[in-house]
This record gives sequence, C-alpha cells and structure tokens, in this order.
Amino acid sequence: MIRATLIFLTVLATASIGMAKPATNGRCPVLGNPVSNRNQVVTVHGPDYYICSSDCGDRLTADPDKYLDSDGKPKNITQSQSTTKIRDRY
Repeated sequence: MIRATLIFLTVLATASIGMAKPATNGRCPVLGNPVSNRNQVVTVHGPDYYICSSDCGDRLTADPDKYLDSDGKPKNITQSQSTTKIRDRY
C-alpha cells in the first residue's frame, strides 16, 4: 500500500513539473481587448495567456516575440493595464 502511494505521488509530481503557469493577463496580448477566465487560453514559452479570439492565438503562437517581452509580459499592455485583474464577464 505504501509503495503504491509513493508511486502515485511520484507520477503526480512528475506530471506537475511540466504544467504551465495559469493565465493572469486581463487583456489580449495581440489586440489588447479585455479578456476574462472565460476566454480561450494559449500556452507560449511556459505561461498561459488568455486571448480574445482563436486568430489571436494563432498569431501569438506563430510569433510570440512580436507580442511578448523577454519576461513574458505582453508588449501592448501599459502600466495601468498591467494591474488590471482578471474579471468574470457576468
């Protein structure tokens, strides 16, 4: 029983290592439109990003350096927008 539990925990820990960071952006990195936790999510270089449309997701994955700084922050987000929290649409 203990051995099975250890194996389960090892598999669980190994699987969580490759998981992406949850999305925290309040605006689409491509168009700058407001997004929420109900929008689509795209994973780029590790972190997840909410996007306003599938077209934006295609653009972001095709050329992430055009839309994201080296630290992963969207380039089109101003300082005041960077403090915007994820909001629920309804």
